[in-house]
Amino acid sequence: MKTLIAACLGLAVLGGCGAAPDRTRYDDLEVVQRAAYRHDGPPALTLYTMVSNKTGAGAHTSLMINGSQRVIFDPAGSVQHPDIAERGDVLFGVTPRIADFYARAHARETFHVVIQRIEVDAATAEKALQLALDNGAVSQAFCSQATSRLLRQLPGFESIRPTFFPNSLSDQFAKLPGVTTRTLRENDSDDKSEAIAEFDAEQRARRSQ
Repeated sequence: MKTLIAACLGLAVLGGCGAAPDRTRYDDLEVVQRAAYRHDGPPALTLYTMVSNKTGAGAHTSLMINGSQRVIFDPAGSVQHPDIAERGDVLFGVTPRIADFYARAHARETFHVVIQRIEVDAATAEKALQLALDNGAVSQAFCSQATSRLLRQLPGFESIRPTFFPNSLSDQFAKLPGVTTRTLRENDSDDKSEAIAEFDAEQRARRSQ
């Protein structure tokens, strides 16, 4: 059994779902509250799956939640910026600009992003938001496991089974009624830090206007 668990974890790591152990930030509650953004669209959950263009293997899983505020649950993620408030693997202040930056930072010459969205009722969105806030930081290689565990606690998502594999979770999510799917592909450098640096330059330019 120990050998099987170790093998599964090894495959999850190969999938690329893992940030540096010291990556997680815990911004002050005042900073997080000030960053809160409420999107005027309907309550919804958006599953992001980052997929290798070379092998087709899933590399990372995250979940955007549009409830009383819009956040991204980014377990063991690696996209950070001083203008994006964060607390325990939850990104706050997800405006349309931030949501676009987040998706495009992951889409590059080596990876594409599968974006699956489903509308839910307000209570379900709020429960998802609270579960994300309560979850805390996630260990490396556990992004899909943490996201699938969160989803299966929601009404209407009981069919979701815990998994360490991003593509498996994406396939399960696709079977839910009402899911819409789109794929984001870009030809940017494989170095994600370049996309973050470009966004940083744009942010500084906007502030100087």
